[in-house]
Amino acid sequence: MTDHKEKLEEIRRRVQSGGKVLIGIGSEWKQNRNDSDETEITIRPEVEKAYQSLYEWIKDADYFLVTTVTDGMIWRGPFDSGRIVAPCGNIGWRQCSKACTKDIWEEGEVESGLCPHCKSPLVPNTIRCGCYIEEGYLPQWQEYTKWLARTLNQPLTVIELGEGFGVPTVIRWPFEKTVFLNQKAYMYRVHSRFFQISDELSGRAEGIAADSVEFMLQA
Repeated sequence: MTDHKEKLEEIRRRVQSGGKVLIGIGSEWKQNRNDSDETEITIRPEVEKAYQSLYEWIKDADYFLVTTVTDGMIWRGPFDSGRIVAPCGNIGWRQCSKACTKDIWEEGEVESGLCPHCKSPLVPNTIRCGCYIEEGYLPQWQEYTKWLARTLNQPLTVIELGEGFGVPTVIRWPFEKTVFLNQKAYMYRVHSRFFQISDELSGRAEGIAADSVEFMLQA
């Protein structure tokens, strides 16, 4: 494991300098990292520890977390749930497999596992569902967009952790646009493979070649 202590200290200082903090959590933080099965979660203790390390960094900051991870682990951590949005869904929520209704249920809320309206099976409410119902995350997305609007021309530290190109329209590309538009923003992109930064962000962003979970475990 490469020692990134100096870089971690630099980011910590930025986070604690009083500006706003935008964080993206990507696929390197999945519990089932190499498994597409959404019916079982294989716990990776190191991810839980990394979430805790991240929380210690940002707990006193004005932050918002955006995640493309659907395993729901981020909701079980110490973060303020009002400062999290998961546009790709959450396997802990259930929806009708035929999308006959926009209702969404908590896991176990419907004991039969069947939609109360049409009796079709309930499935995880994620983008992998063929008829993904977005209503589950939209209220938080509205909160996120309002928060993001308030960052314009304000000091902003952007930390992108482990996001590749699976769903680049949620974190990767929007974060780049945010930094491009805000001259007071600075971004750190941490990924084991896809850490590269576009030329237009030169001087206001940097890529760190590291597994983002292992990176945060050194914090």
